[in-house]
Amino acid sequence: MNSIDLRSANWKDVKEASYDAVVLPWGAFEPHNYHLPYLTDCYLSHHIALESALLAYEKSGVLCAVLPPVYFGSQNPGQWDLPLCIHTNSETQKAILCDIVDSLHGQGLKKLVIVNGHGGNTFKTYIRDLAKKYPDFTVIAVDWWSIVPTGAYFEEKIDEHGGEQETSVLLHYRPDLVKMEQAGNGKTSPLPMESINQKVGWLPRPWQQVSEDTGIGNPAKSTAEKGKRYAEAVVGKIAGLLVELKAW
Repeated sequence: MNSIDLRSANWKDVKEASYDAVVLPWGAFEPHNYHLPYLTDCYLSHHIALESALLAYEKSGVLCAVLPPVYFGSQNPGQWDLPLCIHTNSETQKAILCDIVDSLHGQGLKKLVIVNGHGGNTFKTYIRDLAKKYPDFTVIAVDWWSIVPTGAYFEEKIDEHGGEQETSVLLHYRPDLVKMEQAGNGKTSPLPMESINQKVGWLPRPWQQVSEDTGIGNPAKSTAEKGKRYAEAVVGKIAGLLVELKAW
């Protein structure tokens, strides 16, 4: 096998490989409560992408190249006001994705899986446009946190941002980056529109009105063991997708 992780690959590695698909982690640069790093979404999507690609190779010989993560995502009002929280417009995200697909397509690579780590990122409309322009190129988007139900793994019912799920998985992959002693409780305040709270309609939530510490969900019950079990389940699902994609 020649390098799956393209952060460390050199020209000899890439030249001698025949990749079945390319995997693109996509995160964001934003606060995650007081205890997780700004790059949480990037770390998580990248680690999950790497493990999924490795498992697909070990199970079925499917060789995937994992690109470095895209570091910036789409933010809500009240987030982009926070220091160093970087918001990318939808036009910017589409341009980045289109440039990546155009490059890969010109090189004869025809399959791309986005492992998304940030809830504000949505790719469906871009993928539809790309399917029209490149009918022989397949793009699949995966929101890693949503493909395995969390009830059998975590205890918190409200757990969306910097809470038990993300904290546990990062404790599994990068415990050196988690400062549990600094964690806020992730308490949220409902919006004054009950229809929005009940998901009758949608709008981007004013983040600083919703959360005092930028988190949504209490991370206090997070453990590396929970994160390991959940990550293994997610990686198994994505690896299965990569195996099926080879024959697509």
